[in-house]
Amino acid sequence: MRIVPLTPAIGAEVFGADLSQSLSAGLWEEIHRAFLRHQVLFFREQARLSPEAQLGFGRLFGEPHLHPAAPSLAGYPEIMVVHADRDSKKHFGEVWHSDVSCDPEPPSSTILQMHVLPPTGGDTLFASMYAAWEALSPAMQAFLAGLTAEHESEHYYRGRYAGVSETGKIYPRAEHPVVTTHPETGRRVIFVNPMFTTHIRELNPEESRGILQFLFDHTRNPYYQVRYRWRENDVAVWDNRCTQHLAIWDYWPHERTGHRVTIRGTRPRS
Repeated sequence: MRIVPLTPAIGAEVFGADLSQSLSAGLWEEIHRAFLRHQVLFFREQARLSPEAQLGFGRLFGEPHLHPAAPSLAGYPEIMVVHADRDSKKHFGEVWHSDVSCDPEPPSSTILQMHVLPPTGGDTLFASMYAAWEALSPAMQAFLAGLTAEHESEHYYRGRYAGVSETGKIYPRAEHPVVTTHPETGRRVIFVNPMFTTHIRELNPEESRGILQFLFDHTRNPYYQVRYRWRENDVAVWDNRCTQHLAIWDYWPHERTGHRVTIRGTRPRS
């Protein structure tokens, strides 16, 4: 297996690992170390994974998380179908976010394989929240470290997915520290995003809007990012606890389809 870093801040390509097969303990340990170091791994030259193979690889990271809103693959509630085409009126993921941060225990990681790609476009941007945190001044770090933020999803999920029944549906919300500590690396992370974060509890509305807008602008600095151009059947695995991402919807009316597995996490801690 060969691991090739893509930027100093985030991202690496992985060659020579066949995710359709069971991984040896040694190979899995190497992948896990690279995952914690690079935050997002892109596995090139993959065959199309069966649902069982994708879930099997995902379970190396932990137990699957069920998405609160998106449609799943028939017979596999743990696999989310990522799809957009000429009939799509909205696109999931076109706003910077950490997956389902509105959940009291947000997913720890995500495994996405893209099966159908447009002729051009459809890239995904990933940003390191380690790098974003470390670039702040000590005074700003001290100010943010004592704050908590509300993460809500009603405004984003309601009515987004055609054909999904929402009768009696209550979409999740949660409160999390603005600055969290990664449970495996111990590194500090900015944990707010424009898709789900609506308010900082300790601030009045005007102050909250100002600080959140500063953080949203700060975290999408290109110096903290990697832009990934997909090839058919590539698999991306990202650490949801220390990254944000944005799927660029620049390919209408073409199709882009894949399968996604997210892994259960723990409640974020400061």
